[in-house]
Amino acid sequence: MGFKDSWKQLKWGDIVTLEYGKALRGYKEKTSGYPVYGTNGQIGFHNEFLSKTPGVIIGRKGAYRGVHFSKKPFYVIDTAFYIKPRNLDELDLRWAYYELLTKDINSMDSGSAIPSTSRNDFYALPVFLPPLEEQKSIANILSSLDEKIETNNQINIKLEEIAQAIFKQWFIDFEFPNEDGKPYKSSGGEMVESELGMIPRGWKVGKLLEIAEILMGQSPKSEFYNTEEDGLPFHQGVSNFGYRYPTHSTFCTQALRVAKEGSILISVRAPVGRLNIADSELIIGRGLGAINSKNNCNSYLYYLLQKTFEVEDRFGSGTIFNSITKKELEHIKILIPRAELMDSFDNIVRNLDEQILIYTKEIRVLSNLRDTLLPKLLSGEIRVPAD
Repeated sequence: MGFKDSWKQLKWGDIVTLEYGKALRGYKEKTSGYPVYGTNGQIGFHNEFLSKTPGVIIGRKGAYRGVHFSKKPFYVIDTAFYIKPRNLDELDLRWAYYELLTKDINSMDSGSAIPSTSRNDFYALPVFLPPLEEQKSIANILSSLDEKIETNNQINIKLEEIAQAIFKQWFIDFEFPNEDGKPYKSSGGEMVESELGMIPRGWKVGKLLEIAEILMGQSPKSEFYNTEEDGLPFHQGVSNFGYRYPTHSTFCTQALRVAKEGSILISVRAPVGRLNIADSELIIGRGLGAINSKNNCNSYLYYLLQKTFEVEDRFGSGTIFNSITKKELEHIKILIPRAELMDSFDNIVRNLDEQILIYTKEIRVLSNLRDTLLPKLLSGEIRVPAD
């Protein structure tokens, strides 16, 4: 049986209405409660909701208007719509969310001065609607992948928080283990004066170049760029930076400046100080630098740079846009602990960083699988038994 024999050919206006969001104050101060959504996704929490069930949110105003799903009751502000089914016995909202991900919402423009989603265009959009049980089966497959991806993301965040907490305890609060395994400063560890304040004896104020090697990027000619994965991944700046690791969309066959796998990538112009890590050899353009530890302590160096550049554009200069030179990077003042302490930290935290990389690679596999299955399941090319 072809899918057209059991799927109804309808228009979205036959099965849903687009409800307007409402203006709301105070949601940005909230950190718990019901999620609040706008054009580009969740923007906070509030103690009120507009929809008492999970549901689909569609951006209404702005250059980019996305489709989002809330697993719990939610609020929508006035830059977005939310879907209200005409018949809950006919439509699974999770299926509706995935179906709408295959559509170009941004093309449904009302023609106003500010780009705005046209309700009439949306209502006229055709849809092939499977039976409810088949909708649920499709949504179960896709949502199980999304849930695993989200679980991995949350694990990665927790692992990094653990590493950051250890770094703060050891190198900011100076509570690293002393010879007896007790917190150094609070156990009476000797502190001495420095130009950066009181520091543990044996530490010193130095420059980044004393513990790190810095390679500045150089951009090949555009004739060597491609999207067919010929050559090495190429990154000009931060446009493809992700959580920890960049995604690769451009490749290059002219390798002028190559960051080796594991190098800390740092943006050196507009903005200065954003970080990622190279998950493979890659070519860096003029907007990036690659930094590596001189004593094989890249995990320590990564968290040091995180702290040093926690405020972007803190360093650098420029009349048109901010940038930083290699010399300026090399001469940034830092505290340099004893070498054995950096090494001890790295031995502990390197395991956490390796786990983050493993989970990140799994996220990519799952994401590719979901993105491959999504259009095939929603078009009926791949059928799912209702049971």
